Amino acid sequence: MAYFLTKFIKLKVANKHKIFVIKLVHTIIYIFMVIGIFYILFAAITKTYDIWLYVSLALLILESIIYFANGRTCPFTNLAKKYGDEKGYVGDLFMPKSVADNTFYLFGTLFVLGLVILLLNFFALR
Repeated sequence: MAYFLTKFIKLKVANKHKIFVIKLVHTIIYIFMVIGIFYILFAAITKTYDIWLYVSLALLILESIIYFANGRTCPFTNLAKKYGDEKGYVGDLFMPKSVADNTFYLFGTLFVLGLVILLLNFFALR
């Protein structure tokens, strides 16, 4: 997806359209990450250890590494700023700002809770 986003940005398209696409791609990634967080929590509670749990864990760990390696800022923020969004805010397209502002607290807590339950289950099996 990043490949196609890079190709799109190089096209001679108005910046407002580029910002829309950046925000759309960000929202799609966000939705997949939220689904992954809920699946991790579900799998931990139901003790379901399948490929989807491992895919969710891998994607969320990768996202966390990218986020922290980028100084606790979404990489799409700088891209949005580059094309004219004053704040570089990429979460405002399809969700209210109040939800976007608290997303890390809410979903970060659910992610950690899922990991803790998985660890407790792992040690209970031993």
